[in-house]
Amino acid sequence: MFIGHFGLALAAKRVAPRTSLGTLVAASAWVDAVWPALLLTGAERVHVVAEAPTPFLRLDFEHYPWTHSLAAAVVWAVAFGAAYLWRKGYRTGAWTAGALVASHWVLDLVVHRPDLALWPGGPKVGLGLWWSVPGTLAVELAVFLGGLWVYVASTRPRDRTGRWALASFVVVVLLAYASSLLGPPPPSTTALGISALAGAAALVAWATWADRHREIRPEMGAGLAPVP
Repeated sequence: MFIGHFGLALAAKRVAPRTSLGTLVAASAWVDAVWPALLLTGAERVHVVAEAPTPFLRLDFEHYPWTHSLAAAVVWAVAFGAAYLWRKGYRTGAWTAGALVASHWVLDLVVHRPDLALWPGGPKVGLGLWWSVPGTLAVELAVFLGGLWVYVASTRPRDRTGRWALASFVVVVLLAYASSLLGPPPPSTTALGISALAGAAALVAWATWADRHREIRPEMGAGLAPVP
């Protein structure tokens, strides 16, 4: 799953209004941000499939237990939440961020083939929604647009930047998703790793920028100071 993760991050702003959207986006995509770094070092492996039955199956995930096993997701979730709590002292934000990290594996379980290990070396699971393009698009867009609706209903722009920065973030995310489906497969795993790292950093920065120009609506909790 791709944009569905960002949908949960957007919706999570309602649960943790003092936490930056950039932090929530980083949490939701954390294992996908760590994965390309391990891919570039050879600790995890993926094979690019030029002729895949659907565009969602262009990547054959051969070995990625340190980011995408259930056990690893739990460890990353605890570590991310604890680090946030230590740095910010905001318990609701820490629990929410940790839950977003863990939610990544749950959402991936829905779409992946049985290539998600329960623990490193353990049995692999996956419900395989990626075999259906219409089904995957329906689920991804529903989660993303639903999360966007919750975020917009919970916040309001402080200025014009707050309106257009959020709109541009949404457009960029959707364009990146469309490009991954309609464009050619990545030329190599190295190119894939570099582009994935750059893309994750850019989206986190963009979400942080947009959120700084927005505020929680008064009916959602007036006077809440943000925790970047």
